[in-house]
Amino acid sequence: MSENASFLPALPWLARPSARTWRCAPAPVEVQGFHAALPDYAPTPLIELPSLAAELGIGRVFVKDESCRLGLPAFKALGASWAVHRTLAERAANGMEAGPLTLVTATDGNHGRAVARTARLLGQQAHVFVPQGVHPQAAAAILAEEAKVTEVPGPYDEAVRLAAEAAAAPDTVLVQDTAWPGYERIPGWIVEGYSTLCTEIDEQLTAEGAVEGPDLVAIPVGVGSLAQAVVAHYRSRLSGWAPALLSVEPQAAACVLESLRLGEPVGVTTGETTMAGLNCGTPSSIAWPYLQGGLDAAVAIADADSARAAGELAALGVSSGPCGAAPLAGLRAVLTGAGAEKRRTALGLDAVSVVVLLSTEGTAANPHSVIDH
Repeated sequence: MSENASFLPALPWLARPSARTWRCAPAPVEVQGFHAALPDYAPTPLIELPSLAAELGIGRVFVKDESCRLGLPAFKALGASWAVHRTLAERAANGMEAGPLTLVTATDGNHGRAVARTARLLGQQAHVFVPQGVHPQAAAAILAEEAKVTEVPGPYDEAVRLAAEAAAAPDTVLVQDTAWPGYERIPGWIVEGYSTLCTEIDEQLTAEGAVEGPDLVAIPVGVGSLAQAVVAHYRSRLSGWAPALLSVEPQAAACVLESLRLGEPVGVTTGETTMAGLNCGTPSSIAWPYLQGGLDAAVAIADADSARAAGELAALGVSSGPCGAAPLAGLRAVLTGAGAEKRRTALGLDAVSVVVLLSTEGTAANPHSVIDH
């Protein structure tokens, strides 16, 4: 094995030792109260998996299971519901007519369905742009929410561009979960909505006896909006323990890893991946300062590793699609193989560490599997 080790490809990995000292402002405290008042709200489970902890040589492993969030099979409804609420409240405060709006967005699947569901529940319209590579069943699920769906013969970034153009029409609002200069307020509200997930983790870990919180949180990353929310949550504490934060991306779309490597946000040409919700080529402009400041490490993984992790989680009773399983695959890649001890040290992990994996979608959210390709 050692003779062949030099021929093995290097793990796409980057560690950043100063991130735990970076600080930022927290999300608004009223976000969780808003979600708690929604009819379908309940905290999603935080599931401990001792067998994974034993395998990886750490103290405790928990999975935040987002396979059923506000009636949908992914976490995205947290951001969409809060952002639409803020948008409608602001329009009312500015004296705009309360007539029906069309909420426009681009999506790799989950965000678009969340916007469509929110629109339907509030008596609004939705128009969702879907890029090439999104599974037909995911598009059908958006249609089932009574939304208009436009299929784009190009990547995610092209779908975002077309959605932004469509949102210039009267009585139309773009509700996009990525930002760029000049379009930042609504994506910022979406990020704020995700903070409820982190607040729940705090409460659930305390109930499990892990009162100091996690030592590491592994986050699947597309444009980086969820990672921005997680960074804001854990890096806004002025005192106390600051966990390591690890981003996990597909090797086919590792825009955050490449941006961190270069020290500035860059776009990458994306390839095909079963991790459809992470198949994004450019970091969100408002997420980038948080990612650059607060992420301890980034890793990119292959589809086969995500599929293996999803199978293992299923065997342990956790429904997790390819994106949701990516944090487990990323953690395993970091803690095993050549150079693992150095990476473990960089993350500050040992035999008593507590790790939280964010499983952002259930199997129903993403029909992709390895056999599709």
